[in-house]
Amino acid sequence: MSEDEIRKRWEENPMLKPRIDKVVVNISVGKSGEPLEKASKVLKILTGQTPCKRKAKKTIRDFGIRRGEPMACIVTLRKQKATEFLKRVLHVVDFKIPKSRFDNYGNFAFGIKEHIEIPGVKYDPEIGIFGMDVCVSLSRPGWRVKNRRKCKAKIGSSHVLTPEEAMVFVKDTLGVEIV
Repeated sequence: MSEDEIRKRWEENPMLKPRIDKVVVNISVGKSGEPLEKASKVLKILTGQTPCKRKAKKTIRDFGIRRGEPMACIVTLRKQKATEFLKRVLHVVDFKIPKSRFDNYGNFAFGIKEHIEIPGVKYDPEIGIFGMDVCVSLSRPGWRVKNRRKCKAKIGSSHVLTPEEAMVFVKDTLGVEIV
């Protein structure tokens, strides 16, 4: 299906047009303590939300990781905050995302090596430099029917978001070039 056909379908039926469901920003430090606190400080500065800490699932002695030890922090952004954050962060990757970054359901992810590359962020020697993963989840209106607690229902195959449709949506809304 071509891009024009996809856009025409969206105009005919607005329930088919995708939207940004959520953006998850993750900084994995690998150890608890001061580095994790600095990473959560960076996330709070970038997103304006309090990060949630994630614990290790397994003990790996070679790396000095114990099961249950906090080692990463994440923030989930939704609606307007998610769109604003994406527009700021996409400057780092020059508004280019490889086609291989999209999964079968239209979600995509990319990484940032240094958070100081984001426009408006200055280097603070007390905090240091952190890399992060940005995962974007796209969905159509009505997708909630599949995940809600009460009266769950199946979603038809025509309502599942395809990678091609996700790429067209990302091009139109965020101005991203698919490489």
